[in-house]
Amino acid sequence: MSAFSNEPLKDGNKGGFWKKGSGFPGSIKPVYGAQHPPLQMMPRGKEDRSKSSNKKDAFQDFENKTSDAWDDGDDDLLVMANIQMSLRDVQSTAKAVMENHSKQFSAQNQQNAIKDHVTAVPSATSSHGAGPGVGVRLNSGWRPPKSTPIRYTKDVVPDREATKLEKFRSVLAGPNTDLDELRKLSWSGIPKAVRATAWKILSGYLPASVDRREPTLQRKRHEYFSFIEQYYDTRHQEMHQDTFRQQQLGLGTILKDIPRMTSLAHLFQQQVVQEIFERILYIWAIRHPASGYVQGINDLVTPFFVVFLSEFIENDVESENFEVSQLPKETLNTIEADSFWCTSKLLDGIQDNYTFAQPGIQMKVSALQELVKRIDVPLYKHLEEQCVEFLQFSFRWMNNLLMREIPLRCTIRLWDTYQAEENGFADFHLYVCAAFLVRFTQDILREHDFQGILMFLQNLPTHHWQNEEIGELLAEAFKLKYMFADAPNHLSKKK
Repeated sequence: MSAFSNEPLKDGNKGGFWKKGSGFPGSIKPVYGAQHPPLQMMPRGKEDRSKSSNKKDAFQDFENKTSDAWDDGDDDLLVMANIQMSLRDVQSTAKAVMENHSKQFSAQNQQNAIKDHVTAVPSATSSHGAGPGVGVRLNSGWRPPKSTPIRYTKDVVPDREATKLEKFRSVLAGPNTDLDELRKLSWSGIPKAVRATAWKILSGYLPASVDRREPTLQRKRHEYFSFIEQYYDTRHQEMHQDTFRQQQLGLGTILKDIPRMTSLAHLFQQQVVQEIFERILYIWAIRHPASGYVQGINDLVTPFFVVFLSEFIENDVESENFEVSQLPKETLNTIEADSFWCTSKLLDGIQDNYTFAQPGIQMKVSALQELVKRIDVPLYKHLEEQCVEFLQFSFRWMNNLLMREIPLRCTIRLWDTYQAEENGFADFHLYVCAAFLVRFTQDILREHDFQGILMFLQNLPTHHWQNEEIGELLAEAFKLKYMFADAPNHLSKKK
């Protein structure tokens, strides 16, 4: 939308529109805070006795022989052009304005006004002697200063994001990245410009040594596509049907799960994207026969894919609206391989979540229940009284790492911290889930039946969340970890 408007200006005093030919709008009025005396109109009889003088001193004649900042096209000026005024009265009025105005300012303010050369009309305290409003017309010797190019400046405010970005770049550019320092910086969020590189290092995909990074990327990307060449065509063989079209135990299938990823609907409905996810998930399942593909693993690829995609698109292009097919094939291959390896590194740390009967998730749900019992007794008792079991709502929290509960932008910010924490996806996630549940305590307590509580917990009001809410959640989770993680009898059921 244009920054300019064609709407007529409004009268600030009356709230109506100024119209050409309307009553006298008061064009001679206070400017820059001046105390303006009322306009002295000349009596009609005196006009008749001084026709030749008035003709010479008419306001329009006076205007035509004067050069200043007034706009000849203003409607109010056109009205004033028909009004006869005495030059003597105008001079007297302007003199009074100047005297009253100058008395209100201290000597310091006068000095500041003298130095000010950027306004088209000088102030009443300037050395030129011209006052506000009509006063500027009386000083025929004053000439406006020469125009200079406009320079737009911003207030000098420390740019925290820019400072933070410089710190990240300094750490990442060193010959050997200090991982402890990188984790410390990443805990409170990673700038978008360096997030992809930081994630690759924090996940263990890239080495700390700068010199080894490019050779590692080339080798791992080549290795991934060698897996594709070797195994991907076997997905149609009978021996691998249970992996690719798995229907056992109602766990779903790779082909069915991928189209369900609607957090960024347009992005994931694109065929090229779905094919990338199929390859990533199938190769991972082939290489991890102990678990194979389990429903929910597809979600864990998404943040990596979006973050690595953002390396190759402009900042003003929204990921969900981007046509991935526009990218070169080589770029798509890079995003695919990097997403595969980083997802594999993540799953290596929580693989017991996806083995038979998913024992890792069972233990985490039990640990969450014990933790909530200790930090929020009223909430725990309310869930117990309404026969709500933690497994019924928090299984998904553990299986999908809260990805179904919060927007993708929040998941990416959350993962900045998870990767900065030691065993963040396995251990710190427990405290985040506890803080997440307790955050909605009052809402849950207002629900007085099983169905109401489950419906609320499965449709939490988090669609509007931004980084601020995630920051608050992480702060609460950190407090819980600090209080309970090293307690002697903490979460005995976890063991």
